[in-house]
Amino acid sequence: MRIRAVHSNIMPLKARRVFRLALTIALSLMLAYALGVDMPFLAPLFVFILGAAPKPPIALKGLLGLLLVFSLILSIGLLLLPFLMHYPITGLLLVFVGLFVSNFISINLGKAAAATLLTVGITMISAAGTVSFEAARAVIDALLVGVAVGVVCQWLVYPLFPEDEQQASGMPEKKADVVQSNWLALRATLIVFPCYLVLLINPAAFMPIIMKAVMLGQQTSIMNARHAGRELLGSTLMAGLFALLIWFGLSIAPNLWMYFLWMLLAALFISGKFYTVILSQYSPSFWQNVLITMLILLGPAVEDSANGKDVYQAFAVRMGLFIVITLYAWLALWGLEWLRCRTSSSSAESIALRAP
Repeated sequence: MRIRAVHSNIMPLKARRVFRLALTIALSLMLAYALGVDMPFLAPLFVFILGAAPKPPIALKGLLGLLLVFSLILSIGLLLLPFLMHYPITGLLLVFVGLFVSNFISINLGKAAAATLLTVGITMISAAGTVSFEAARAVIDALLVGVAVGVVCQWLVYPLFPEDEQQASGMPEKKADVVQSNWLALRATLIVFPCYLVLLINPAAFMPIIMKAVMLGQQTSIMNARHAGRELLGSTLMAGLFALLIWFGLSIAPNLWMYFLWMLLAALFISGKFYTVILSQYSPSFWQNVLITMLILLGPAVEDSANGKDVYQAFAVRMGLFIVITLYAWLALWGLEWLRCRTSSSSAESIALRAP
């Protein structure tokens, strides 16, 4: 209790949230690389998914339950493999329904973290399984380890920058209109599903695409078409700029400690924007996309460097794909909203003509 009192008096609540999120992201990244886990950039992604909301981290019992539930969710992707391999049309329809259910859970029930994990399980595991069962199992192991590393780092950092007790419980969420929420869930599904079809072409090369698509699907569910272009495309380009700055910083001293420090610096700035500690003309969802896209860009780039590949060429290709996906999400959002408005207008005119 004394630690809580000291931090409550010295540092404002929003500032504590900024330092907590940034330090947890950087620490989880360093720990994931130090442990040599597959796809180490997943750990800070899960830190943001599970820890961006202002609340204490889950306890040990909750972590074990989360890993168990996450394992069951990931097994859904394995169950889809026989359909995708032998009955592809049926398998793709099941994936589409699964994506709609996950978006429904996120929008209608307010369980964004659970919905993201379900979407990842349906898409990444099923796509990796089309290559081999061992590849799917490796992705499952990487996802589970990423969640565990992220939560452990939350345990380490949270006592340093805790929430206020009266703030920890949060405010009750308002229930959204059911018809509008169902439409938003369908719209997000129609944005993510084509990206999943692209992932099936080459799962090993296009795996980062689905993480980007999942986040785009969630973002487009809370924005209108008028501001989507500037926010989606602008945040993607901003993420590329941050990724390049960190990469050039790493070229000065390419070691894990410098990676930790550069990531901490970038995460502090972006988290400050996200929690509105630093004034910005862009919304928190803009900076959320910047942070997540930056992590997705940097992780594979570091792996390319370790494997002796041309990092800049691979980065350019990956960035180009992200821009194409973002443009598609923007155009799809605009087109679907235009189609819906036109359909609604036609229905209203038909009802008016039939009225006595």
